[in-house]
Amino acid sequence: MSAVAVAARPVVNAVAAEPAGPPALREFWEEYRRTLRAFHDGRMSEADWDRWYGERLTAVLRHVTSRSPFYRRHLAGVDVERVTPATLSTLPFTTKDDLRREMYDVLSGSPAEAAIFYETTGTTGASTPCPRGAKDILTSNSAVEESWRRLFRARFGDRMPVVGLMGPSELYAFGDVFTAVTGALGACHVKIWPESPRVGYRKALRLIEELGIEVLVCAPAMCLSLAKAALHYGYDPARLPVSLFLVLGEVCTPAFAANVSSLWPDAIVRPALYGSQEALCIATGAITGDLHLSKLNYLVELVDPDTGAVLGDEGEGELVLTMLVDGIKPLIRYRTGDLVRITPAPDGAPLPGPVVEVVGRAADRIHLGTAVLQPAELETAVLTGVRGCLGYQIVIDGDAESGDRVTVRMDLLPEVGGDPRAIGAGVAERLRRIAGVDADITVEAELDPVTNTGAFVSWKAARIQDNRSAPDHAALVAREVAHRYAITT
Repeated sequence: MSAVAVAARPVVNAVAAEPAGPPALREFWEEYRRTLRAFHDGRMSEADWDRWYGERLTAVLRHVTSRSPFYRRHLAGVDVERVTPATLSTLPFTTKDDLRREMYDVLSGSPAEAAIFYETTGTTGASTPCPRGAKDILTSNSAVEESWRRLFRARFGDRMPVVGLMGPSELYAFGDVFTAVTGALGACHVKIWPESPRVGYRKALRLIEELGIEVLVCAPAMCLSLAKAALHYGYDPARLPVSLFLVLGEVCTPAFAANVSSLWPDAIVRPALYGSQEALCIATGAITGDLHLSKLNYLVELVDPDTGAVLGDEGEGELVLTMLVDGIKPLIRYRTGDLVRITPAPDGAPLPGPVVEVVGRAADRIHLGTAVLQPAELETAVLTGVRGCLGYQIVIDGDAESGDRVTVRMDLLPEVGGDPRAIGAGVAERLRRIAGVDADITVEAELDPVTNTGAFVSWKAARIQDNRSAPDHAALVAREVAHRYAITT
């Protein structure tokens, strides 16, 4: 393999540098950085957390009610000085519909006061403005920086790998966040999003080989698309230097990660982060595969996705966030629409903060046979024990009289995964066990390209073709853009 020599860089061991800006920003950052170090070192007591949460919540409530036209109306009549973390649930929710209706009125400052302007993709509704100011960037990126520092140390020791960034940058935070983090760590990065017309899969694969790129940051579906493209263009994934996939943007179950490692034998799959344009970096990934809450930046609640009833801050439910940094767009009791499971960090965890397991979007729950399944449950049923799978799609047919019928289309490499008939029998048995449905499995070399669009629209739109009803808006959007993501052999 030909390669460009890349010098090893020492691991930088420091939280983000002193920011340029007014004295108030430097004062805030100094306090935040001290608290961040205490958090990372495990030195925060219950009294410390009570003080931090109380002070930050009051600061943010003052900020939004004085500077955001929406929150001035939304929280009218609320004495923000009397609201505490214990009484936070008395405030009204903020919803995605609020953000789409109010647009710039949600902001606590004008876009001109921000450092960078972003907006949501607009695939499932109107694009909403998501500018970030200096405080937003410093506090959100610092969590990613510490996560990556520990991930890289666990995987690569005292050197820094070359990092390939495979995601969009225009109006989207992906490129800027990871550029800043790799820069802070002293790692070389290269932006090689294959969907870009300036790059494409052939060039991306060439650069992976020539630059010795060991870390790829991308959506889970990209791990499969890249393996398929490698085979198409004559590369052997086992001979490419990729050692670590850092994934984000959609559901990635342990079963999916294990399947990816069967296609990329020298690589492991770990979460990069869980977050959104609106809510920034909510949780960051550890070498164990767990996501840990960025605890300094949020108060979290779990609610029943159907009724909104508060379930506490541990267990399973829809995630509700109150942001604790008084930046350009802090959100109060924001219903994310994401179903998560929150548990305490285990003893000896490589990162502090509760563990956040993303189960899927509330809107992506699937009624199938005798069950209501979360995306993670359905993907686990399909991929548990499966190796050499380059993609899959679940097709649901049926009606009230005949019941649900399932066909699972799979693109399989028999030289990796073994007998497709045995794989199909296992998939059928697991689906029968969790949902009481019969399933047929077909092996197809060319799947519907919509299966590669997950991070752009939604896991459900990419993976499920539900013929029991007309396609929803997300499914139609995924269908419209699917041709951009087609990978053929």
